[in-house]
Amino acid sequence: MTRLQEIQIKIIHGQFEFSRHAVDQSIIRNISVQEIREALNYNAKIIEDYPIDKYGPSCLILGFTKDLRPLHIQCSYPSRTILKIITLYEPDPEKWINFEKRRNP
Repeated sequence: MTRLQEIQIKIIHGQFEFSRHAVDQSIIRNISVQEIREALNYNAKIIEDYPIDKYGPSCLILGFTKDLRPLHIQCSYPSRTILKIITLYEPDPEKWINFEKRRNP
């Protein structure tokens, strides 16, 4: 099973929590829990990996809601009992190529 599949299973089973930062960002950016579930389970793709992140291993996932809203969701590796959603946002097309690759400054 891939890391993404393990993450998706945790999302389906409600085995996830939000960091304080992710809660704040979801409110500021008007991103609902339903949109997060959709983006992590439909056409999701890990686009960056952070195995030695200072808060623990994590990855950045690109996914789309059913309304095709692109979302970036950074979450912990699924090895934790409860998946931690660290941050989330709608990627700026000026900063990302196809929402998948960072543009050079």
